[in-house]
Amino acid sequence: MPLEHHPLNREFPDFQDSMRTLLQKDAHFARLAGEYQQLDSRIYEVEDGNQALDDTALNGLKMQRVALKDEIAKILKDAQS
Repeated sequence: MPLEHHPLNREFPDFQDSMRTLLQKDAHFARLAGEYQQLDSRIYEVEDGNQALDDTALNGLKMQRVALKDEIAKILKDAQS
């Protein structure tokens, strides 16, 4: 199975306009999106074998990414209302 990044624009394709606006006008959203991107990149590097990390720590990073994604999803859905 090929490795993939999970960028927000792929995770939330229906929210492209809202995401662009929030990234420019909402510092909290921009910070969350940046944290998400950093976590996603780190997870990719570990899964690709470029960084060493045990499975427990990797799963912890994945759980953090899921929590950030959930928070971002809530903000995006609220912005659409």
